[in-house]
Amino acid sequence: MGSSEGMGASSKPANAPSQAPPLKQYGVTKPISMAGPTVADLKRTQNLEKFLADSGLYEGNEEASKRVEVLQRLEQIVKNWVKQLTRLKGYTDQMVQDANALIVTFGSYRLGVHGPGADLDTLCIGPSYVNRESDFFYTLHEILAGLDEVTELQPISDAHVPVMKFKFDGISIDLLYASISRLIVPEELDISDVSVLHNVDEPTVRSLNGCRVADQILKLVPNVEYFRTTLRCLKYWAKRRGLYSNVTGFLGGVNWALLVARVCQMYPNAVPSMLVSRFFRVYTQWRWPNPVMLCPIEENELGFSLWHPRKNPRDRTHLMPIITPAYPCMNSSYNVSTSTLRVMMEQFQHGNKICGDIDLNKSCWRALFEPYLFFEGYKNFLQIDIVAADVDDLRNWKGWVESRLRQLTLMIERDTFGKLQCHPYPREYIDPSRKCLHNAFFMGLQRKEGEVAQEGCQFDIRASVEEFRHSVNSYMFWKPGMDIHVSHIRRRQIPCYVFPDGLKRSRPSRSAAQLKKSPTSIHGNEVSPTEHGEKNFKRKHDDRGVRQNVSLKKHCVSPPVDSLTGGSPCLRAGDMSVHAISDCQDLKNVRSTRLSNCEQDQFDRRMSPESGTECASNSSGVTSVSSNGGSSPEDVGSALVGGFVEATTSGRFEDTTFMEDSVKLGNNTLSGRNNDVLQKELQAQLEPIAMSGMFLDAKGTFDNDTLQKTVIRQVQVLIQQLLFC
Repeated sequence: MGSSEGMGASSKPANAPSQAPPLKQYGVTKPISMAGPTVADLKRTQNLEKFLADSGLYEGNEEASKRVEVLQRLEQIVKNWVKQLTRLKGYTDQMVQDANALIVTFGSYRLGVHGPGADLDTLCIGPSYVNRESDFFYTLHEILAGLDEVTELQPISDAHVPVMKFKFDGISIDLLYASISRLIVPEELDISDVSVLHNVDEPTVRSLNGCRVADQILKLVPNVEYFRTTLRCLKYWAKRRGLYSNVTGFLGGVNWALLVARVCQMYPNAVPSMLVSRFFRVYTQWRWPNPVMLCPIEENELGFSLWHPRKNPRDRTHLMPIITPAYPCMNSSYNVSTSTLRVMMEQFQHGNKICGDIDLNKSCWRALFEPYLFFEGYKNFLQIDIVAADVDDLRNWKGWVESRLRQLTLMIERDTFGKLQCHPYPREYIDPSRKCLHNAFFMGLQRKEGEVAQEGCQFDIRASVEEFRHSVNSYMFWKPGMDIHVSHIRRRQIPCYVFPDGLKRSRPSRSAAQLKKSPTSIHGNEVSPTEHGEKNFKRKHDDRGVRQNVSLKKHCVSPPVDSLTGGSPCLRAGDMSVHAISDCQDLKNVRSTRLSNCEQDQFDRRMSPESGTECASNSSGVTSVSSNGGSSPEDVGSALVGGFVEATTSGRFEDTTFMEDSVKLGNNTLSGRNNDVLQKELQAQLEPIAMSGMFLDAKGTFDNDTLQKTVIRQVQVLIQQLLFC
């Protein structure tokens, strides 16, 4: 079925020389393998297609019909718009009658891999006398704003590819505009013809290339249906693993399409199950920054800039070049940074391992699509909170901040010389307890693997955060109420609203091998150990024999608004207020390591500023990342925020970092007066035991076990008194 023999064969006379016609070569290199599927491969493909269908990745007939109706309605609107402008600009009646505009699609819809609820990527092609600035973003915008079917209208005129976003009868639409160098736009316009690029500007070229690239991809793959199934699968995998976002430095739809198309070229006779497995095998071993190309780069006399690292110095800095196949060929993945490339390579390796198990019938397809547990993968995070006065302002403000998150990643990489790695998570969260409109983004932080942590060494990212804040606040459409707050949180401080149904999971930090030997379990009121290197005993009875309830609090309550905003229900402009750590804060951190989630919330309220204790709020802005210990066992050996700053009215920062007085829980040591108190209390409790000399059992002999149990019991009582006093 899939063997290379007989491909392209035709009937010939018996005495004719046996010379098979040359096979068509797809791509810039010869195929890696011409092998076709086995019976097992066909069976796995059936299982994969069934899984994709059961996961709801295919659009129903009703929604498909609605999309067609919306496209027809939108095309009629732009045709009338162009005729209206033609009349207003003083053209003849014949010109008004012949005036025309087209609506064409690109992206997932044009490739045939869109799913339910997917955005509809569209391009409006108009004549040369209808411009983008005053006609498209003003006149057409006013027309759309007056329609009842149109909601959430958001023009983004300053984007790399200018776009107008809105919903038309519930269908999300991204509408681009291209003004070609013709007075009349023909209905049968061939958009793949390079002549449409004559005498147009760069934004128009980028807008037109969305459609041109999609058409080229479908022409350059051996089997379109196999390509579509494989791409649908890999897009779903990328979304589940948090890798589907071009704006935050990962890959978008066109990037994944190009990567999948290249694998299809390498294995022209493979079925989707084989292509998915080969996808991870190929890109796990790919030597970036070698480019992924579907065809040779085409040069033309039009003179547009092409991706050419030998001629263009900027192109040499691209880390993961994925080149578009239509002229002018460009790198579609220039947003990828060192940190996001690292994350993607780790996920490729993970997918390769799962597919290896599937090929050996040791696993199933469901295992490949398990969601990535982002908040369990890191110990330190940046939390970026944004607020606005109304829904429209929040949508515009959120889009702007999200587009700048990639810059924050690059700034941190630059200022730490790549030693502090960032993982921006391409998902937004909403705190339902906030009184004002709110969204939050999160970014994982960790030290570069193999980087030796030195005593007292810190990553100071105050300048990076401040530069990012100034960059965001330069938003030209800023309105009162648009604010941003950047803070550092540790794993245990992650707000509950980021978890499904508000349930915070308890994740052990031990390795997989340790987990197999000693799995974490929760039964009734008992909590098994969850942190490696720490021997938590189960506190069942206090010194009076009363059973203590130490069950985990499953339904967590989001932290109060004041704890995040410094007492204000909404964030202040440019707020970066951070707390200073005192001895009281140290003791709080030591005590909190033994508390359950419910007990931690109660303890936080007792230690909050409102209760009169001289300790600052635990919600903080980020300043510096330290390697000299943390405030809980989960922080040991990781890149930690060890210093904090507080923004003053003058804009200057006060560094409240300290080194000698920091708490070190990794080796169970305390500093300062807390250590003295513990030693004195321990000596007072153990002194009567030492004076007794020995313990005798019923036979009058020395009982060493009784002595050990007594000492342990006394120490447990002492620790409980210190922790819960």
